[in-house]
Amino acid sequence: MKKIILVLFVALFSFAAAEAQQPKGEKKSVTTTFVTDIDCAGCAKKVTNTIPYEKGVKDVQVDVAAKTVTVTFDPTKTNNETLVKAFAKIKIKAEAGCAEKGEAKTCTDACCTGHKH
Repeated sequence: MKKIILVLFVALFSFAAAEAQQPKGEKKSVTTTFVTDIDCAGCAKKVTNTIPYEKGVKDVQVDVAAKTVTVTFDPTKTNNETLVKAFAKIKIKAEAGCAEKGEAKTCTDACCTGHKH
């Protein structure tokens, strides 16, 4: 009986030590720039009062002149489609544009073809 308890204790301790040694990776985040139909400070205020509170959103930057909203988010908690729906709830049309999947892209890339920036 003592041997069984000792083996279980050693196994538990070994598992806990192995778990503690594994480095915890940085949480990944994705940054996407959405091309929107915002055209005033009021629209920007609606975005900044709503989108940051969506699940997984870490940062929101609004550029009224360029009509873009750049959102940094945790891809395990949300995605571009969910964020587009969040924009729709506040009556703002949005579609994923530049800088998808955390990669910096220029507006000459295929993701922006047909958009006016």
